[in-house]
Amino acid sequence: MPSWIDGQPGDALSVRDRGLAYGDGLFETIAVSRGEPTLLDRHLARLADGCARLQLTLDLALVRAELLGFARELGDGVAKLIVTRGDGVRGYAPPQPAVPRRILQGSARPNYPASNAERGVRLYPCATRLAEQPLLAGLKHLNRLEQVLARSEWQDVEHAEGLVLDTSGRVIEGVYSNLLLVKDGILSTPDLSRCGVAGVMRAELLAQAESMGVSCQVRDISIDELLAADEVLLCNSLYGVWPVTALQGHRWPVGVLTRKLQAIALDLLDR
Repeated sequence: MPSWIDGQPGDALSVRDRGLAYGDGLFETIAVSRGEPTLLDRHLARLADGCARLQLTLDLALVRAELLGFARELGDGVAKLIVTRGDGVRGYAPPQPAVPRRILQGSARPNYPASNAERGVRLYPCATRLAEQPLLAGLKHLNRLEQVLARSEWQDVEHAEGLVLDTSGRVIEGVYSNLLLVKDGILSTPDLSRCGVAGVMRAELLAQAESMGVSCQVRDISIDELLAADEVLLCNSLYGVWPVTALQGHRWPVGVLTRKLQAIALDLLDR
C-alpha cells in the first residue's frame, strides 16, 4: 500500500516530529472507491476547522490535490491523512515558524462481518469516560488515548463497538463511531461541543435526513433516553451505518429510518 510524506513517496519520519512527541496534529480517515475519496469536502472542512483551532497554517488546496492524487494511486481502500505541526525541539512551545508535515497512508478497507450491517450489533458499556475539553471537541486530533483505553475493555467477538459516555454521564458516541437514535420519528444525536468526534458521515446523514423531511436534533442525551429510543444506530465514514440491537440486557429493533439511512450511506461509499 502506498505512503506519502509531504507529497512524495516515503515511510520515514523525523524523531523530532511533534505529532509523535505531543500528538500535536490532526487526522482524517477517508474511504476511497474507484480512485475517488468519499465525502472529501466534509473531511477537508473538518480539517480546516481543526487547523484554525490549533493555529496550524496549512495549504488546504495542496492537501486536496495530494489527496486526489493519492486516491487515484490507491484505487480502492482507505486513505489516512495525518497533519502534524512538523519538527520541533523539546518543550511544548510551538516552533516559530512551524512547517506542518503531511502524511498519507493507504490501507485496505476493514473487513467487518456482513452481519453487523444486516442484523445489527451489540454495544459494550465502556467504563472509560471522555474528558470535557470544548477547545478540542469535535476534532480528530492525534490524542486518542481515551479511545485506546476504551477499546481495550473488550476482546470478545460478541461486541462490535463500545458505548462511550463523558465524565458527566452523558451519551457521546461509540469508540470509533457516532451514535444516533430515533424516538417518535425524530432523529437525535449527542451534542459534541464538549468532547467527542464530529464525524463526516454523521453530518452527511443529518443533512440527508433533513432533506427527507425528518426532524433532526443535536442535543444532550442521557442513558435513560438512549434506552427508551425506538431505534439506535451507529455510523462512520468507512462502514456506513450499523443498526444497534443490544446493550447489556436491553434490546432495540432494526427500524425503518435506520434502513433508509443505511442505504444512503452505502450509496455514498460505493459511488
